[in-house]
Amino acid sequence: MTVVFLHGVPETPSVWNDLRGRIDRPTTALRLPGFGSPRPAHLDGKEAYADWLANELRALGEPVDLVGHDWGAHLVMRIVSAYDVPVRSWVSDVAHGWHPDYQWHEAATLFQKTPEGEELLASLRTQTPGSPSFGDFLIPRGMSAELATEVDTVHDEEMSTAILTLYRSAWPNFYTDWGKDFDRPAQVPGLVLIPTGDPMAQPAMDLDMATRIGAQAVELDNLTHYWMLQDPDRGAEVLNRFWDTRPACHPVPMGDAPVKWI
Repeated sequence: MTVVFLHGVPETPSVWNDLRGRIDRPTTALRLPGFGSPRPAHLDGKEAYADWLANELRALGEPVDLVGHDWGAHLVMRIVSAYDVPVRSWVSDVAHGWHPDYQWHEAATLFQKTPEGEELLASLRTQTPGSPSFGDFLIPRGMSAELATEVDTVHDEEMSTAILTLYRSAWPNFYTDWGKDFDRPAQVPGLVLIPTGDPMAQPAMDLDMATRIGAQAVELDNLTHYWMLQDPDRGAEVLNRFWDTRPACHPVPMGDAPVKWI
């Protein structure tokens, strides 16, 4: 089975390189349109991106193990809750974004405003000495300096537009419209990763979502948003354990507590 990795915002597939090198099975890392590649005009929001992902997965012609991070994780959760796509298992690290009580972080709320979002992203594209870039803000959350440089290199107006398009289509949160399709156990085995060292972590909401959708849960203590960069060995161990011991393809009954690894 192929493992398909999907990055988040504002990232590139390189976020998975270290982890993929530790996975002893076929893998591929997809690139979100607009993040270092052209973005077709019809990709005008989160549902259009989910459609794009569904088509990419169907083109592979076989069931896959899906692993998503950040916005990639949201798209993965949409696929397994609302699309007829051959998926054997899925992994997400920001399930709290689907919780009914979730509120977007400060940067996201700025992206969702006009003209504040345009102005903020334009300022992050500025390469003047002393001016902070996207990478500068992401390094404290665990992004490597190497990847931060790559993000800054590919961050152009196309990426800025893609970011605004995604965030503005997800107001006030994912539960508002997508949640109705995932307020029940998933039909394939899932794993919710919870990097507790992330300053934006919402462990209680993550665990609650895992219970709602019948997924397992793993707390990645002391790791942040970029857990796959901070400790790829541990990340690979957790994923391999999930794939090797995953249950048969039927959901956990609603209300049962998720299997929790520490």
